[in-house]
Amino acid sequence: MAAHPPRIGFVSLGCPKALVDSERILTRLRAEGYEVSATYEAADLVVVNTCGFIDAAIDESLQAIGEALDHNGRVIVTGCLGARPGRILEKHPRVLKVTGPHAYEDVMSAVHEHLPPRHDPFVDLLPAQGIRLTPRHYAYLKISEGCNNSCSFCIIPALRGRLTSRPIDEVLREAESLVRAGVKELLVISQDTSAYGADIRYRPAEWHGRSHRSRLVDLARELGELGAWIRLHYVYPYPHVDEVIPLMADGRVLPYLDVPFQHASPAVLRRMRRPAHSEDTLARIRAWRSVCPDLVIRSSFIVGFPGETEHEFEELLEWLEDAQLDRVGCFRYSAVEGAAANQLACQVPAEVAAERYARFMERARAISTRRLRARIGQRMRVLVDAIDGTRAVARSAGDAPEIDGVVRIQKAEHLKPGDWADVEVLGASAYDLKARLIA
Repeated sequence: MAAHPPRIGFVSLGCPKALVDSERILTRLRAEGYEVSATYEAADLVVVNTCGFIDAAIDESLQAIGEALDHNGRVIVTGCLGARPGRILEKHPRVLKVTGPHAYEDVMSAVHEHLPPRHDPFVDLLPAQGIRLTPRHYAYLKISEGCNNSCSFCIIPALRGRLTSRPIDEVLREAESLVRAGVKELLVISQDTSAYGADIRYRPAEWHGRSHRSRLVDLARELGELGAWIRLHYVYPYPHVDEVIPLMADGRVLPYLDVPFQHASPAVLRRMRRPAHSEDTLARIRAWRSVCPDLVIRSSFIVGFPGETEHEFEELLEWLEDAQLDRVGCFRYSAVEGAAANQLACQVPAEVAAERYARFMERARAISTRRLRARIGQRMRVLVDAIDGTRAVARSAGDAPEIDGVVRIQKAEHLKPGDWADVEVLGASAYDLKARLIA
């Protein structure tokens, strides 16, 4: 047996929710004295946290498992693809264990079985915020698991289960610990953030001597007291979200909403089985902006959904022009194994979906360009992510890491990641801003 502490190699794939799962598993491993190896060869065992949402993600996960087996030979698989162990074992029968998504105890049990811990966890040092895979100055804060929606293109409920919300005091304790450890931005995530607490009937809990209900507005209000940027992701346009907008106008929560609209045609939304599909989303956006004019809205859309007609696609383009969303992503529809949408008639030809994608992105790019150019001359506070030569790469309140644009600051080589900076906007491209430091 090797003299060094047991070493774990770790591969994390998929969305931010899976990243949080990886962080929690790594935190548990480090708490028990396991070291994390940067290479397959130096590891005694490898854990692969997979994604299994679309075919491309499945292929990437299976390839990652195969690579780990080739270079190490001792592999435990977890994550969304683990909900379909047959798919994994058919391709890679040599894996030691397969567990499903957010199955922390099962992963730890498998590690203990194949690589027992060899230390006393009470004397090992561990950062208060646990092991994280993000930079020190921002962190994802997952408030629930699973989803109660039944969107026809999605199999997340089958992979990750139904909605399971964390009690509000548990979330706030984690958030406070992260901020105390130096985190300056908390990105609130879940599969359906606006549904937070519904499954536990908004159960109240005590936090700092006061009782709070486990619901979105209460959580946002208390997070806003921690002194960090609070950014809300995956928020559906339900009426109760209106209660959060005044917190943004007051500066307690970032004026930013990530709303997965997915489409605008009522007929397509019905086929998608989207929650809140009957809501007048344009009216809701106008109401939000009347309360908080600085609100930045990002969203993602699907074109080429089965049965999508040219008229329905034109409805989407018209809605996009009216909505004037700040940040927009788009995907061509891709069949997902096990999704109900696979049974819909009138699959859109790939070349038609590609053409619509190009038209959609052209429209979205033009809107983004106009909205960013309107910021020229404005002053804003930004958070620095990296230094690139003499320039700093930062983000404004309207930019989430890795999915939105950036603010490039000239002559800022003295700054470092995690610094705040006050800047004046000098120019804009389709997605990014150019700025200078304010003396």
